[in-house]
Amino acid sequence: MKGAERLNLTKNMELWERAKRVVPGGVVGARHPRNFVEGEYPIFLEAGKGGRVWDVDGNEYIDLMCGYGPIILGYREKEVDDAVIEMIRQKGFCFSITPPYQPELAEKLVELIPCAEMCIFTKTGSDAMTAAVRIARAYTNRIKVMRCGFHGWHDWCVEVKGGIPKKLYEDVYEFQYNDLDQLEDLMKKHGDETAAITLTPFGHPLHERMQEPAPGFHEGVRELANKYGAVLIFDEIRTAFRLRIGGAQELYGVLPDLAVVGKAMANGYAIAAVTGRAEIMKVIAEGKVFISSTYFGNSDGYVAALKTIEIIQRENVIQNLWDKGTRFLEKLRNIISKYNVGAELSGVAPMYFITFKRDKAGVFRQRRTEFYTQLIRRGVFLAPYHHGYICYRHTDEDLDMAAKAIDEALAYVNEKYGDFREEE
Repeated sequence: MKGAERLNLTKNMELWERAKRVVPGGVVGARHPRNFVEGEYPIFLEAGKGGRVWDVDGNEYIDLMCGYGPIILGYREKEVDDAVIEMIRQKGFCFSITPPYQPELAEKLVELIPCAEMCIFTKTGSDAMTAAVRIARAYTNRIKVMRCGFHGWHDWCVEVKGGIPKKLYEDVYEFQYNDLDQLEDLMKKHGDETAAITLTPFGHPLHERMQEPAPGFHEGVRELANKYGAVLIFDEIRTAFRLRIGGAQELYGVLPDLAVVGKAMANGYAIAAVTGRAEIMKVIAEGKVFISSTYFGNSDGYVAALKTIEIIQRENVIQNLWDKGTRFLEKLRNIISKYNVGAELSGVAPMYFITFKRDKAGVFRQRRTEFYTQLIRRGVFLAPYHHGYICYRHTDEDLDMAAKAIDEALAYVNEKYGDFREEE
């Protein structure tokens, strides 16, 4: 199998050098080139339409990252954008007090999110998760938190601890997804001091295979929270409005006390929410918790969310994603089974991940890098260290082309490195 030609990324690299003079590293966070394949992936995307994006050099890609999850419908979704643009032109969007769209969206979330009785709104998932933990601590008058999964970049939960005093996270204890025994041991030690158990209800650990809940896992977590009087918080930033409109709690049938939602709710516009039981949420109204921001009340996110939810319901978008994604993943399973290169497919139809089995010598890293290099060269945008998504505007042609590129990339890896061996 012949390798694909390297992309022309001249403008990307020139712009990166320019950016590095004024931005630390040129790009910060998850979008830094080190999180892809340096020198192979674009660094600056300039445009998007439907399920495709274009970089500053004009290279076109089938985008299976969907902006790290917010793009549920598609890029430049006219009906959503028109609603926001009309609102901005006719009324403006940043005021000193709250716009009338806030209670309308809150009512919609209470209708759709199974655990929701009340809501507050933020801009990002990190904001929402931190607010949820603060609410839980105020409600229980406890400090400790048991956490499972990625919950953002704030001091209490970020994986990279540089610049953070230990006292800001020393009361946070991590447990692994589907390891109920580990959580039970932690609660035996700290349960009477535990304010919250936080959980990504669909397992998407950093850089690892995705996991669905083992039988009884969610139920067991719920029982432990009840037993010790802790607030159970589901981080549904990635799963709400994607796995089900009401999130993983709707799909799996176990309700948390609080849930945070965002990303796909507004098709790329910045808004997130903390939802949950009124009894717990009311600590805000009682003045026990202060949560505020200049931009939390901006109208654009509310209007985008209301229109996005309308389209999701009207067009039966979630079912479309499951139907289309199920066909796509079945093709990928058949393709991966042809090549003994250590590639593994995990996840479910709307969100999935291609990872590589580890070997003793670490050759899996070379296989992974080569696979994703060949994939981006063939015009398919997936990341080596983060799972992918499907959006409503991905066509069957898009997904067929992506499957073909994945087939060719795996064939190239197989030819270059041979069969996978754990002792490599």
